[in-house]
Amino acid sequence: MDQDLRERRRATPANSHPDYCVSLAQGTDEVRETQRLRYQVFASELDARVQGRIPGHDSDFYDPYCRHLLAREASSNRLVASLRVLSAGAANRVGSYHAENVFDISRLRKLRPRMAEVGRCCIHPHYRKGRIGSLLWTSLLDHLLNHDQHILVGCVAIGIADGGKHAASIFRQLRPQQMAPIDYRVFPLHRLPVEELANARPVVMPPLLEDYLRVGAWVCGEPAWNPDFNTADLMLMLPLSRLTRRQDQRR
Repeated sequence: MDQDLRERRRATPANSHPDYCVSLAQGTDEVRETQRLRYQVFASELDARVQGRIPGHDSDFYDPYCRHLLAREASSNRLVASLRVLSAGAANRVGSYHAENVFDISRLRKLRPRMAEVGRCCIHPHYRKGRIGSLLWTSLLDHLLNHDQHILVGCVAIGIADGGKHAASIFRQLRPQQMAPIDYRVFPLHRLPVEELANARPVVMPPLLEDYLRVGAWVCGEPAWNPDFNTADLMLMLPLSRLTRRQDQRR
């Protein structure tokens, strides 16, 4: 099934677009660019407690071990979006996935040899209404297939300036079929008290979470309070074979 998906990706180069160029970061200068964009987005919009050795940069222990995917505006060469990927091999060298700082992921142990983690995904606020999000996704998919990674995991950060009510309500709004099978559940190290915070009113989901759910990702468990970032995090999983089945169903 993964081979079938590879053939489809070769036939449809969806990561090309006349207005944008998507590529991997080459060298320290481009990684620094992504860290500045991340700081701008996370600190200003999520009110996250962004940390880093360089003022105005969001950086951490995992950055040197990740591949950083960049999207630039073709006309200006401006960096407008980025994400990073920690491969299974890199996670093994580091000793952990970033998500393990927030969740107990021991139930995913058997998946680790083929499991890549995406993180720090951000889009400049002026560019969120275009195709840039889908371009990042398709480029990420190509990268995973080319490196024999068949399980994608990642966390979506939700601001908690309201004490976590919005994050709790988002979780309560999820449908049962959007939750991971019990064998793939993770457990927060610092649990957000969902039952105390959630309300019954419909809430708007973050665009990144909507993107994950649209392509068939599962939410792996309850939201966790991330003390380093001061956000509520949801962990998600997308087996690429599941993505293939959803494409078949839409044909």
